[in-house]
Amino acid sequence: MKKSLIILVLAAMIVQFAGCDNKTKNEPEQGQAMSLYSSYKPYTRWWWFSSKIDRRDVCEQLVWLRDHGFGGVEIAWIYPMGLDSTAVHPEFLSPEWAVSVNYAKKVADSLGLGCDFTYGTLWPFSDIDLPYADQTRNYFENTACEAGQTVESARRGYTWDFPREARIINHLDKNAFFRYADKMNKGLAEAYKGSKSGLFVDSWEVETQYLWTPGFGETFMQEHGYDIEPYMRNKTLLDEANAEVFYDYMHTLSDYVLREFYGPFADNATSVGAFSRAQCGGAPTDLLTAFTMVDVPETEAILYEPCFSKIAASAATLADKPAVTAETFTCAYGWTGLLYKRGRGHSPHQGKEQIADLKLICDALFANGTNQIIWHGFPFNHVGDTSNFFYTTCQISTSELNNLSGQNLTDFNNYMATVSEYMRKGKNYSDLAVYMPLEDAWMGGAYPDSMRKVKAFFWGEYEMRFINTPERFKGMQPLWVNEHFLKDATFENGTLHCGNADFKALFCDVEYMEIGALQEIIRLAEEGLPVIMARMPKEPGMVKHPEYETLIEQLSTLNSQPSTLNSQLSTLNFNPLINGENLPNFWIRQDGDTYYVFVANPMTQTIEYPLDYCYAFTDQGATRDITVNHHGKSEAYTLNFKPMESIMLKVNANGIEQIDLGFEPKRMNGYKKLTLE
Repeated sequence: MKKSLIILVLAAMIVQFAGCDNKTKNEPEQGQAMSLYSSYKPYTRWWWFSSKIDRRDVCEQLVWLRDHGFGGVEIAWIYPMGLDSTAVHPEFLSPEWAVSVNYAKKVADSLGLGCDFTYGTLWPFSDIDLPYADQTRNYFENTACEAGQTVESARRGYTWDFPREARIINHLDKNAFFRYADKMNKGLAEAYKGSKSGLFVDSWEVETQYLWTPGFGETFMQEHGYDIEPYMRNKTLLDEANAEVFYDYMHTLSDYVLREFYGPFADNATSVGAFSRAQCGGAPTDLLTAFTMVDVPETEAILYEPCFSKIAASAATLADKPAVTAETFTCAYGWTGLLYKRGRGHSPHQGKEQIADLKLICDALFANGTNQIIWHGFPFNHVGDTSNFFYTTCQISTSELNNLSGQNLTDFNNYMATVSEYMRKGKNYSDLAVYMPLEDAWMGGAYPDSMRKVKAFFWGEYEMRFINTPERFKGMQPLWVNEHFLKDATFENGTLHCGNADFKALFCDVEYMEIGALQEIIRLAEEGLPVIMARMPKEPGMVKHPEYETLIEQLSTLNSQPSTLNSQLSTLNFNPLINGENLPNFWIRQDGDTYYVFVANPMTQTIEYPLDYCYAFTDQGATRDITVNHHGKSEAYTLNFKPMESIMLKVNANGIEQIDLGFEPKRMNGYKKLTLE
């Protein structure tokens, strides 16, 4: 290339980057994006495919996102598009890689957008240079390692540095995590500056059967008094006959996960001036407690049932976390494998998603306690190009040939921001604490095949994907509690103070209960707490306490209530905030003496994975008569749902007001269902 031509090319590049920077600086200032999602606008996961990242592309896309109603991004570093092993890209966490990341953070700050980071390349956490001793393992791999054999089953292939494979870290060893975190923090050091960023860990997509780590056997022996290894060695741990052994195994494993992973993950985020956001779904642990350990608990839908969100929302209430986020719209209509069409797999109807269908999903989440939407998601593309896409996502696109673009997308984002703002006013309302059936889940073993809709991702009841608070008490907006919070709970002046939540009564409907939880419930009942026991529990685990039956008799004496649940409810001497037959799902926030009630369209109760295309348009509207018991009076109210409409109520001493949410989704261009080849 001639010298004059080189000068012209360099000059063009400088003008290009300078123009992008000037455009950024000349945009109206919106201030620094506030920490912990105080902007209410939806975020999106921003898929950075392994390649060279151009500043102009970064700038153009962030401006476009801002102009279409987004509040921020979560950068996720993944494989090259089409699994192109020849794609030129900077090495993950290298100085060259960091230049683009740091620029994206600065541009986001200048636009008033938040900028979070998936804490690794793809997920779960993995590293191409991870020491062998730091990788995750099951019992059999650990035994082979101790015998001097090398086992390389814990690998992740589709990372930023594809085709090089990465090892998955051992989530049961905090030292392995901190060694991993040290590398991540060095790579992101400059990106941590400016507005506070969230560090994100996705759901637990690590094999959990026979999960193990050095020292686990000794710890188990100390905690339970017998040797777990024969059940591991003989592969009988998962046998139905050994449910009590599996329970003990889960008890020890859960403590490892909390102590060695979620705690260190949250502490690390704080130490670098960031905050932690986590999907604890799928983790073999006490989920409610795990969600309370991070700054922002996150759920997802509809691979998880919308009711699963109540676990994260309950955790947020107990631990005073203002935001509950949700990875939203993942695989809405199902999914195809990554390797479909040579690494260019499409979700069904990708690019032609119906916003009306997606509204059903987000409304279902709002009605189960979510108050911040994270789109899944937005693919990084070069300016003027829309050929990149992620295979399990809804396709947000700068091209208005796609449905999730233009004014329709902006209007939908504005709707979700409006609802999110109402659902962050004050605090979550609840009259009834419900004991979470953790012990039942750990005693339950495997889900039946009929419930395993995505068999590759889950297998055991410990995930609690389908649990829900009791329908008969829906008007009280029940929230989950557990032994962890009952230990410090008090009952004073007719109120159960549990964590940062206040309740009027406790409901238990479990087959199994730890002796510690039973003792706390008896203590609170003796202090005067109304406790409704649907049945008397049994003690889980192999080792039994001889005093357990005495405690059950003591609780039975304290719990001398009418035999039927309806009769028990009548003894509580208070009315639910909302009464009615066939109540839709709803969520209540209490702000001083004002209640904000989001009532989801009844159609949201019928959605399931995978969603039928254009399912929302089968809605013919609905009517529900309710009674709202507020400020010392009972007021009848009729909910008139237009097709695809959800309702927001404002309830105060002056009465009930319906707030116009101002959004009606339209039928958009579609096409025939994708046919796999």
